Amino acid sequence: MEINQSFTALLVEDSMSLGALYTEYLRSEGAKVTHVNHGEDALTELAQWQPDLLVLDIKLPDMSGMDILQKVQTSYPGITVIMITAHGTIDLAVESMKSGAFDFLVKPFDAKRLSITVRNALKQRQLVNLVERYEQSLPKENYMGFVGESLAMQTVYKTIDCVANSKASVFIVGESGTGKEVCAHAIHHAGNRSEKPFIALNCASIPKDLIESEIFGHTKGAFTGAVANREGAASRAHQGTLFLDEICEMDLELQSKLLRFIQTGVFQKVGGTKEEKVDVRFVSATNRVPWEEVKHGRFREDLFYRLHVIPIELPPLRMRGKDVLLLANKLLKEYNREEGKQFKNFTAEAKQSLQSYDWPGNVRQLQNVVRQVVVLNSSDIVEASMLPSLCKGDPSNSQDLGEAIASANQPLALNHHESFPTDEQARSQNLQSAPSRTDKPEAIIPLWLSEKQTIEAAIEQCGGNVPKAAAMLDISASTIYRKRQGWDELYQSV
Repeated sequence: MEINQSFTALLVEDSMSLGALYTEYLRSEGAKVTHVNHGEDALTELAQWQPDLLVLDIKLPDMSGMDILQKVQTSYPGITVIMITAHGTIDLAVESMKSGAFDFLVKPFDAKRLSITVRNALKQRQLVNLVERYEQSLPKENYMGFVGESLAMQTVYKTIDCVANSKASVFIVGESGTGKEVCAHAIHHAGNRSEKPFIALNCASIPKDLIESEIFGHTKGAFTGAVANREGAASRAHQGTLFLDEICEMDLELQSKLLRFIQTGVFQKVGGTKEEKVDVRFVSATNRVPWEEVKHGRFREDLFYRLHVIPIELPPLRMRGKDVLLLANKLLKEYNREEGKQFKNFTAEAKQSLQSYDWPGNVRQLQNVVRQVVVLNSSDIVEASMLPSLCKGDPSNSQDLGEAIASANQPLALNHHESFPTDEQARSQNLQSAPSRTDKPEAIIPLWLSEKQTIEAAIEQCGGNVPKAAAMLDISASTIYRKRQGWDELYQSV
């Protein structure tokens, strides 16, 4: 709506004199105002009609305005709410804003202060309505394995359509669990190579000594265990698509060989002397920030420019709005069939919990949550009480996790781009932590054991869910799997 255009407003204020004054303020802005004195009267009005703007006093004779705000957010989320009170505190303002209010005014306030707030609220409402209308005009809710109608996902769909028939290399980035392999499949199947092979390799899950063989193949006797010739992913992907997942985990030495292959399309099998030429379209993906990996010397700059021709960034689930409920309903139907259950929908409170949660594990975490609900409960509707405590906004689990990690003897400062220290950093740490002649060597915990304690504590607090623990630690799940494999080998060698 244009500013100064007529709009409807419901004013909830128990003081008759202030109610009359605020009504005149609102009418001067072009509002058609309905004024009520009690919370129950406000709920009755809301059940009959929904205003554009709700001006709500927090302290009412029969109930708290915060209770009304929560009901509005659950049942009438399209209403813009401005909270007012004569007993304002910072904590109360923060609480109301976190609960969904647009703004918070402390009485007494003049017409100018209310006018500025109302105009800002109407501008925001106008923009929100514009985006919603645009999203509704877009036809794609399901696209090549994706589920989502948000503007962010529509941009992804459009990019895939544009690049599908090109041979240009595509680089997919996004947090763990956002659907990078789904995106790679979509690029392949939407293009003119859809009838040819799609070969996927996870560079993080293949041991360093074997990944070259996995990509290029090997000849008989090339190394111990090579009992026969073997075709690699490059040969099998001829005229199709080669998807290199977790590309930033690849060893630097192999990156140079991959670069030559991308430049020429020519490679040699491990142990072979004959060059082979193939026609391959490259799609790569990582949950790291690739340019940061380049700057830190962990990824070759020339390889980055060869692969990073068409970038596609997948949005995290917390940035996809109503897509959370679309995905949850699709997963609910799918798991109903698999588990023989009869769930039909989610309650309003459960929907609110799902939409307000941040989803650090993204779509993969949502899959786990819905699967858990279906397996552990029998009903026709999902109640909020059936959801894990984290999704219901219970901070106790995250606090427990933080305490468990902090209680590890030497927790690492893990981040999204650097899981473990470089050799130079490790030498520096060793020098700094070297025991003096009076120290007891047995009091020093080995670095690998400190890592293990930190990671295992996180996994335990996340109920054995490795991707969720990885998200909380801000590392990739593949890093945890590799570390676990290394610990097992260490124990076997002792």
